[in-house]
Parts: sequence; structure tokens; C-alpha cells
Amino acid sequence: MNKKVLVGLAGALLSVSLVACGDKTVAVTNGGKITQSEYYSSMKNTSNGKQILQQMILDKVLNKEYGSKVSSSEVNAQYNQYKSQYGSEFETLLEQQGLTTTSFKNQLKSNLLLKAAVRANISYSTADLKKQFKSYQPKVTVNEILVSDKKTAEKVISELNDGKKFSDLAKKYSKDTSNKNKSGRLAPFDNTDSSIDSAFRKAAYKLSNGEYTKTPVKTQYGYQIIQMVNHPKKGSYNDHIDDLKDQIATSKLSDSTTLKNVVTKVLKNGGVEIKDKDLQNILSSYLTSSSSSK
Repeated sequence: MNKKVLVGLAGALLSVSLVACGDKTVAVTNGGKITQSEYYSSMKNTSNGKQILQQMILDKVLNKEYGSKVSSSEVNAQYNQYKSQYGSEFETLLEQQGLTTTSFKNQLKSNLLLKAAVRANISYSTADLKKQFKSYQPKVTVNEILVSDKKTAEKVISELNDGKKFSDLAKKYSKDTSNKNKSGRLAPFDNTDSSIDSAFRKAAYKLSNGEYTKTPVKTQYGYQIIQMVNHPKKGSYNDHIDDLKDQIATSKLSDSTTLKNVVTKVLKNGGVEIKDKDLQNILSSYLTSSSSSK
């Protein structure tokens, strides 16, 4: 299994709710009660509280501008992909990271909104697109068997050569509990998917439909045997301009300068007004005259 931490926001901020200011009681103790206003006053001066408010503001503005470009079905598809990838471990991972189904989906939506903003606010030269096309590969679907050592991997390949079914061998040998009972099937991936080991991607893209790797593939997870299920033809440059823009936008999500420029532009156009005088400077790194935008 190609493990990774459940998705984190590009801005490293959590998309959760900050309690509204008011006199409603949040908690009661034998030493007295804690009201919403007390909780708010305490939270707003913490770094975590400020990050939450920053993210809430950004999410509101992004959703207003780009919400139509991020559907609930897209969010659910990503959620189900993670759920399938992690199998029986998924609920435990959510709990370990302090997430619920709702808050995790909120994170996924925040990332998709930010990606939509990046895509809409960066330029795509013909040279950039053609350069991206050189490394472009369409999404492929593969099965895999993960084992701990080369000797076992070679044994699996030998049994495949003898006509044994890949699905049966996955069930028998694979250490990847998320998919061993599903023929070793992985979610489709392309050349930009950082959750897939680079050696794994390279070996997979050399395979035609129905082929499997004839030698073990050494990855950070162990030794893997890959079977190609669906390897679409690359097609021509003009066939994939939209895909190329999407890949470039995805790569820009890890570029801090691009992200700051895009977020600055989005917030400046978002009609943001901070009413709490103690939080007037919460967006100063984005909204001051020295902040740049594209």
C-alpha cells in the first residue's frame, strides 16, 4: 500500500468551526461556567484560533468565487478514494488526526477550492504546456502485490509465469490489507500523483494492458509486483490541454510564492472586513500594500 498522511490543506490550516461569540454556556464546572464569549476571547488570541479564523475567511471567499467549480460528487469521490486506499485503517486514521467524516470532507473541499483558485489565477504559456506534455501520462489503473522481500516477490512472479491468477496471489501473498482481497487494485493515478512511489510509477507506465512486471519493483514500502489493468494511449498534445493545465495547477499548490499571490488576490477581491479590533491584523501578510498579487 502506498501510505500517506490523510490530506492536509496547502495553507496548513484546519477547516473547523470557531464558536460564535455569545453568552450561551459551553461548559459547567463546580468552579463556575464557561460561556461562549469567554471561550472566544481565549481562543482568538491563540495561534490555532487565528489560523482557524483565517481558514474560515478564506473558505468563505473561495466558496463564493469558485464554489460552482467544486461539486459535492468530486469531494465524495476523493473521500471514497481515501477510504478505499486505507481500507480497515481509515476510521482509525481519521480518529488519530482528530478528524470526523464531515471535517475531513471540509478539508478536501478546501483543497479543491484552493486548486480552482490557483488554476484560474496563473498563466499557461504554450511553452509551459508543451513542457508538461513531455512528462504527461494519462491516469492508469493497476493491480499490485506488496511483499517484504525480493525472494518472495520472485516467487510470486514465478507463479504468475506458471499461469496462476494475479487476484489469487494478491490474496495469498500481499501485505497490503487495503486491497489484497480486491485483486490488489489501486485507485487510478497519473504521472503527478505524489502518493505513488516514483519507482512504482516508472515501472507501471512501461506496461501494456494485461502485462505484469517480470522483475520485482523495489519501493519504499518493500517489493511490489504490478499488473496493468487499463493503460490509455497518451494521445496528442491538443487532446490534453485541459489535463495539462490541471497538472500545472496541482504542481503550483506546493509553491508557497504562487499560493500567497493567489490567496492575496482572492482575499483582496473578497470584500473582507474584520470587525473585531483585536483581530484587525489577522490577514496583514496578505492584505497590506507590500503583498504582491498576480
